[in-house]
Amino acid sequence: MNKRVTIEMPEEMHRLIAEYAAQAGAEPDTYMKDVLEQHLEDLHDIALAEAAMERIRNGERTYTLEEVKIRLGLDD
Repeated sequence: MNKRVTIEMPEEMHRLIAEYAAQAGAEPDTYMKDVLEQHLEDLHDIALAEAAMERIRNGERTYTLEEVKIRLGLDD
């Protein structure tokens, strides 16, 4: 189920959103939905990367490219 969200923003921000949406060939509301979706995906990716870095800092084994190639039989 979709939910509607209303936000107040400075006129200049609204103008920029309309401008960028036009450049992308989208309506401002569709453009903002896409921007928010991309930002949320980026936050998720950052959280995964930070978790991986923490595991590495805590001693999780890592492999060199050469080790991976050998392990996968790609060392031709």
